[in-house]
Formats: sequence, structure tokens, C-alpha cells
Amino acid sequence: MQSVALIDYGSGNLRSAEKALVRAAGGDAQIIVTSDPDQVARADRIVLPGVGAFAACMRALGERPGLIEAMTAAVRGKGAPFLGVCVGMQLLASRGLEFGETAGLGWIAGDVRRIEPADPAAKVPHMGWNALTDLSGPALVTEIGEAPMYFTHSFAFHPTDPADVAAYVDHGGRFPAAVARGNVAGVQFHPEKSQSAGIALLARFLEWRP
Repeated sequence: MQSVALIDYGSGNLRSAEKALVRAAGGDAQIIVTSDPDQVARADRIVLPGVGAFAACMRALGERPGLIEAMTAAVRGKGAPFLGVCVGMQLLASRGLEFGETAGLGWIAGDVRRIEPADPAAKVPHMGWNALTDLSGPALVTEIGEAPMYFTHSFAFHPTDPADVAAYVDHGGRFPAAVARGNVAGVQFHPEKSQSAGIALLARFLEWRP
């Protein structure tokens, strides 16, 4: 049975993400909530959740000794499939520009910037259900189709290379809603809050062979 490390660094959506992954796995994968570097390094797949501020989340990751190094060894060393959720996706960036500049993991080059809708009727934070557009990349993203997903955020990840964007969303202007490069993927929305469509995405991630 494959193991899935759900990274525990104090994220507020950790338990809801765990429940959603357990449901998506249907008993066919072991979901391990952990910050233990050895468990992370051995995991077959890794999920990084996240809510809140980029700098606080990146700092919390760094405060767990050996955790970032273990994630890097698993994902970039042995090629374990990775999924970042909300701020967990944003942490893939080179840097976040929330409350100053904070270095990210740098696995996908780009910046995390505040949403600035051209339409004044589009409020920030962006909260609620939205369908994705311009889906590309791996099937775990493209098979979402027109199903709406649940968003709650004020910042968005803008990859340097547009080819790393796997989907967009429109909220007073278009910005990336999903990214993918090789065995690394991230979604700005919350699959664990997106009902059956979100569970289906997590199930596809558990089967993903990048």
C-alpha cells in the first residue's frame, strides 16, 4: 500500500485535508499526518496544505528541523508526486510578497502577489465557488472540467514561465488557479472544501504517475 505524507506544520486546514484524503483513498493508501523527516523522505506521495500568510507558513516549515530537506529529497530527489493546496501551492514559488519579501521553496519560479481585480465589484479576499478555465497539464487538473471549486485567498501565485500554469480562474481578472511542472502540482482552491469534485481531484492525485 502506498504512503501519503500530509505535512504537519501547524496549518489550519490540516484535519479537513486529512479527512478528504482518507475518503479519496478509499482504503487503498495510508495517509500519514507527519512532520517527521524520515517519514516524509520515505513517502510515496506528499501533500502540503496551507492557509494564512505566506511568510508565517514558510517560517513554520523551516522551524521543523529537516522537514524542507526531507520534502526536497522525496520530491526532487526520488520523484515522489507532490500536491500543494492553497498556501501550500504558493510556497512552491521563488518568493512571496506578502508583508515584505519572503523566499519560498523555489520549486517553480515565480512570485506570489496580492490579487488586484480590475473589476471593483470583485472583492478581496476571493471567497466562494468558481469554475476553472484554460485547463492544461496533467490529467489530475484537466479532468476537473467545468466543476466549480472553492476558493478563499487574497494572494495568487504567478509563475515566471506561463507553461507552468495548469489552470486559471477569473475573479475581476484572470490569474493562475493551478500549477504543474513534472511531478510537482499545486492548486489555489481547496479540494477538501470542494465536495465531490475536490475528492475526485485528490483521488486522481493518488493515482497520478508523472
